[in-house]
Amino acid sequence: MAPDDLNTPLGQNKRKTLLKLPVAGPQMLAGLLGLFGLLVVSWAVFVNDPLGGEPTAAVVVAKPPGASQVKSDVKPDSDGKQHSRYDGPAATVPNPAQAAAAAATKATTPPPGSKTITIFDGSSGKSQEVVIPGNSSSAAPKAPADKAPLDPNMLETTRHGAIPKLGTDGARPSALYAHPRTLPANRKDSPRIAIVIGGIGISASGTADAFTKLPGPVTFALTPYGVDLEKLAARARGEDHEVLLQVPMEPFDYPDNDPGPQTLLTSLTSEQNIDRLHWLMSRFPGYVGLASYMGGRFTATEQALAPVLRETAKRGLIYVDDGASSRSVASQIAGSHNLPFAKTDLVLDAVQTPTEIDRALARLEMLARDNGAAVGLATAQPATVARIAEWAKKVEGRGFVLVPITMVANKAKSS
Repeated sequence: MAPDDLNTPLGQNKRKTLLKLPVAGPQMLAGLLGLFGLLVVSWAVFVNDPLGGEPTAAVVVAKPPGASQVKSDVKPDSDGKQHSRYDGPAATVPNPAQAAAAAATKATTPPPGSKTITIFDGSSGKSQEVVIPGNSSSAAPKAPADKAPLDPNMLETTRHGAIPKLGTDGARPSALYAHPRTLPANRKDSPRIAIVIGGIGISASGTADAFTKLPGPVTFALTPYGVDLEKLAARARGEDHEVLLQVPMEPFDYPDNDPGPQTLLTSLTSEQNIDRLHWLMSRFPGYVGLASYMGGRFTATEQALAPVLRETAKRGLIYVDDGASSRSVASQIAGSHNLPFAKTDLVLDAVQTPTEIDRALARLEMLARDNGAAVGLATAQPATVARIAEWAKKVEGRGFVLVPITMVANKAKSS
């Protein structure tokens, strides 16, 4: 039967169809990627970009004043275009930062002939370099010449190094390296005061102050553990200071209180102590004698101390007792061996305050007036040095004379 177009609902006999694309989705994506790749290859082949697409920035460089013209050539490249090419400066262009650094280095460089010594601070462990001006620069202050030059004939070679000895003519190192004062006739009988500053070479600031502030008659005692001891001793002699070597000796509370390596001990044999003494004596030359350092127990033990003082006398030196023990037998042993001897009467900075140091100096004057001579011992600390320096300016106006240690030791009497 033929369909009844009038009675049949519209669209009932027709199938619905979807719009179809000529190609599938994946095929379209592949085509797009291929097209992008073709564009990249075409750009690389046909476009002349020497930087390869790297980011660039233009910087304007101003020519420094006084700098030479920077060489830059502009030449056509193979593509017919002009590209700037930098071939480097025709002459060196100064760098301001480098020039400033070079000027600073030149300013801080010591002048020719200067001597640099390193001083360690025993309390903090810090070090400080001190420049001693040499004689080769006329603009810099000249270091004083050594007024007691070393005599090689008065040195003996040991396994530890050179140590002092008597000269072939009997000359004594204590006389060779002494700096006696020539006193006027009206001052020869004036009370004499000797000041010994110990610990030179340990405190950097104190050592520097001692050299710059204290007058020549003040005696400097150097420890054997410092750095550049030979230079310090030579400078001291050049500035009229007599020099002592501080010898560490056993204190009563050893080993809780240890003076340092090669300390002389009552438990060692005399040969062992003499060997240690030779090590200590070889640290630097040019001293007039030895000074005990600590050593309360050692100086009170005759069996231990006697060989050491015999060796000291044998080598033409003096001996200074630091007064660490009231039981010291050093004066009796020194008298029996004809050893010039002096003993510390007062430690000036047992309490390191300006007021107490001033009081100690006043007591030292009283002792000198009563006994004819007195010896004060202090440490190379800035506060101590400052007070002694002020005192030294006025002490002779009160009728005293400030003398080096040899001018007191030669007059010492055995007690």
